[in-house]
Formats: sequence, structure tokens, C-alpha cells
Amino acid sequence: MNSDPTRSPNPNHIFRRLRWWGAAAGLALGFVDTFSMGALGVSFQLNGEQVDWLVAAYFSTSFALLGFLLGYVAEQRRRDREKAAVIRAQLEALDAARSRLAQSEKLAALGQLAAAIAHEVRNPLAVIRSAAQSVGETLPDTDAEAQRSCSFITAEIDRLTSVTSTLLAFARPLHLEPHPVAVGAVFDQALLLAGADLAAKNIAIERKLPPDLPRVHADADLLSQVLLGLLGNAADVMPHGGRIVLDARRNGHGVEIAVADTGPGVPANLRAQIFEPFFTTRARGTGLGLAVARHIMQAHGGSIEVGDDPSGGARFILSLPASAAALAA
Repeated sequence: MNSDPTRSPNPNHIFRRLRWWGAAAGLALGFVDTFSMGALGVSFQLNGEQVDWLVAAYFSTSFALLGFLLGYVAEQRRRDREKAAVIRAQLEALDAARSRLAQSEKLAALGQLAAAIAHEVRNPLAVIRSAAQSVGETLPDTDAEAQRSCSFITAEIDRLTSVTSTLLAFARPLHLEPHPVAVGAVFDQALLLAGADLAAKNIAIERKLPPDLPRVHADADLLSQVLLGLLGNAADVMPHGGRIVLDARRNGHGVEIAVADTGPGVPANLRAQIFEPFFTTRARGTGLGLAVARHIMQAHGGSIEVGDDPSGGARFILSLPASAAALAA
């Protein structure tokens, strides 16, 4: 219990004792009214005897009872409002839990379907790719059209193989190996993998890392996968060049990582949908990249959100808990 005498009383506690405050106020009001009338020359007599105190006691008792009842009614109304607020919050929590359960069931069904399709498709694709590559190697150098067709078949099969791999990654349960990770090291890993594509599109990278940034409790490879996907998305919307800012800062007991670009941004009416599985605005997209990213962040006890960057592009914010060692330091 806090014994600090300077601490202000709890207003809710005072309000719950309103009935007694009402009774005390009524008692005082009865005495004040009686003796105010006496000061104005009003006299109370019974059989020739002064009965001012008796009248004061009668008025005070009546007003005290009235104040007690009014305070009791006010308390009951306050309790009813508090109970209604609790019930409303519980209903909202129940609706949110029901929505999460429905989402989990939908994702489970989609994951099973995706895994089945990917499993059935991968082996035939590998056979077709091998055959196309073999045909291309046996063609004469003069048959440029046939060689171009074989190269096209191989490239498209590689794209479909990437799609099936993404489907399997989406369907496969995550196996986290979290440990204290330096955000700068994750930036380095993601930029190393995406650097060639970003340089080819003339995209500049800006990093902002405060010196006192704590380590995060995360799986470094999976977190790098999320950043790599966001960098790839930013590169796709800026094919003629631009700028990407990787920013990180401490936020309470966690760390926020931001990936901002100077592209066209994400329309407000699509921000609630882009993390849904199989939703995409690209002609050749699978709609699984951001869904997998959200799945990874939620598995870490974090979140991913999208908003506007002051530059006019999109700004994705990853929230992660800091490592226990960093919090204890």
C-alpha cells in the first residue's frame, strides 16, 4: 500500500462513498437552514417552549436521509455504467477473439490447400524444366528462336517454382529460434541479399540507427526475410530509382523498425487488405509476401503496420520486443 501523504485520493473511491457525503451535506444543510431562519427572526416554539434544536434535528435528519438516498442512487448509476463498460469491453474482446479464431481457421484451410497444390506441382515443374534445359542445350546455335523459347520456358518454370516455395513457406508452421539480435546486423544481412537488385534500379539506401538501440529478441533469419521482402516490394514500386530509409528506434520495452520508400504509397482503402493471404495488386504477384511477414511478426510477439511516410511513399513499421538482457541493462 502506498503511504505517501501527498498522493491525491482516488476519485472513484470518493465517488463510491457519495451516499455518506450526501448524508453529511444534508445534515449540515438542516442545521444551517434552521439557524439561518432563527437569525432572520423566525422562532420555533411548542407549548411556549423554544424547540429550535428539535426543529434543527428534524430538518437535518430529513435532509441527511434525502442526501443519503440521492448519493445511493448516484452510486448505483455509476456502478451500472461501470458494469456496462466492463460488459462492453468483454464483448469487444470476445468479438476480437472470434475474428482471430475465424482467421486462424481460414489460414489453416488455405495452408493445407496451398501445401497440397505445391506438393503436386513441384515435381512436374522440375521434370519440365529439366527437359526444356536439355532441349535448349542440344539446339544448334543457328536456331535462335527455339533457344529463346527454351529460355522462356525455363524462366517461367523458375518463377512458378518460386511461387510454390512461397506457398509451402506460408503453409509450413514456423520454427523460431529467437535470441538477442542486433538490428544493425539484420539490416546488413537484408541489404547484402537485396543490394544487387536495389543498385540495378538506382535505389539509394539510408540507414538510421541510434547508438543506444537495444537488441531485439528475434530469429535473425526470419526477421531478415521480412526486411528482404519489404525491400523487394519497395524496389518493385520504384523501377526507375528512388530512396529507401531503414530506421529503428526504441519504443517503451520494444524496438520499432521502419522501412520507408519514395514510391507511390499504399492507398488507405487497401491497407487493411494487403496483409491478407492471396491479396495482391500486381499482375504477377502471389499475395503471400506480406501475409507471411505478418505471420512471422506475430510469431515473435510483434506486429507489422503500414502508413504514410512524410516523403509521400509507404512506411512499414515492425514492432518487436527487446531482449531480456537489453531491458535489464
